[in-house]
Amino acid sequence: MDNLRVGVWIDDDGVSVAAVAERARAAVAAGYETVWLGERSGWDPLTLLTAIGPAVPGVRLGTAVVRTHPRHPLALAAQAVTAQAAVGGRLVLGVGPSHAPIVEGQYGLSYDRPARHTREYLTALGPLLRGEPVTYSGDLVTVNGQVTAAGAEPPPVLLAALGPAMLRVAAELADGVVTTWAGPRSIGEHVVPTLTAASDDAGRGTRPDVVAGVCVAVTDDPDGARDWVQRHFGIAGELPSYRTQLDREGVRTPAETVIAGDEEAVHRAFRALADAGVDELQVLPVGPDKDQTRTLEVAARLAR
Repeated sequence: MDNLRVGVWIDDDGVSVAAVAERARAAVAAGYETVWLGERSGWDPLTLLTAIGPAVPGVRLGTAVVRTHPRHPLALAAQAVTAQAAVGGRLVLGVGPSHAPIVEGQYGLSYDRPARHTREYLTALGPLLRGEPVTYSGDLVTVNGQVTAAGAEPPPVLLAALGPAMLRVAAELADGVVTTWAGPRSIGEHVVPTLTAASDDAGRGTRPDVVAGVCVAVTDDPDGARDWVQRHFGIAGELPSYRTQLDREGVRTPAETVIAGDEEAVHRAFRALADAGVDELQVLPVGPDKDQTRTLEVAARLAR
């Protein structure tokens, strides 16, 4: 696992900015190479990464992920290059179309053809991040404009992708993918082969990186950790894209994807993901506070 990167996804739900910064510092001290924040119902991840960036110099700062539908590509490009400049070029911009209950239920927007939306969105976003003028009119996305930000380098773009259509979009238009609820079986038999074939078809030469988001508990009570995940994240199994992914992995619930056990068991699971083709582990410590603290302290070492 010499070439395997390891990052940590910080759950910032109900947590102050100062507390997020402290968690990020603890993660960096433990050896994580990327600090990841998601978009839920609170803090804006790009703004928060900019705020905590000075507290954790020298590591990558990633979003996993920012929702595309409520942000026009011009608006997201401007925000992203601003954050990129503010953190000294360390940003990794993860984006995704989210899910129909959020896009339609919360924002009142259409979730029609999410893969098509994502393809059109990234077609416009890439040039905008590079400071190029864009005139684009697709079926779902229209852009006429340019983002000029002196000295800002475009961040790498990762796409939340699980299904074949989204993986093909990522292979053509992104620098990597972020997976959720995916284990060695679906990554090795589906994600990596699909990405590789689509990258070859697109003439890219090398496939995009695979960043695997995994729930991890270094614990003496693996069943307790899985019960914790089912209570906190079990509803994810009712979302169509996640339901399909869980079926592809051969499990019934999100809890069954949890990597839980002693250090040897966790190390073996990390090795299996690396062998399946994962380039970076995105560790989400789960379970009771004491287990999350233990996991944060040792998971980066186990991944190496």
